[in-house]
Amino acid sequence: MELRDNLKYTRSDEWVRRDDEETATIGITDYAQGELGEIVFIELPAVGESIAPGVAFGVVESVKAVAEITSPIGGEVIEANTPLTDNPATVNDSPFDEGWMIKIKIADAAPFDELMDAEAYREYRS
Repeated sequence: MELRDNLKYTRSDEWVRRDDEETATIGITDYAQGELGEIVFIELPAVGESIAPGVAFGVVESVKAVAEITSPIGGEVIEANTPLTDNPATVNDSPFDEGWMIKIKIADAAPFDELMDAEAYREYRS
């Protein structure tokens, strides 16, 4: 299971990276993509949509299961990784780089403090 020290993690297997004071990038973890297996479909929100912490903003479907993607923080979607809709397996190959899901303008940064760092997530998943 690959983890990155510059990310924060959720118990529902999403990651978030604070890009700067106002924006963040969100995706699913390497653990999540491994558990799902071959991803065949991804549904993402449109630019301009508001998302809330702990609320689903998209769907990932694999040959094994369908899973909702839950936002660790709230804000407005400023970019969706739309190439994933044509090539969802990118998430299997590169969940942290090319496989990111959305970028948001952060509404409230406070939830970052409640998220797990890489070490805590590793312990949670082991």
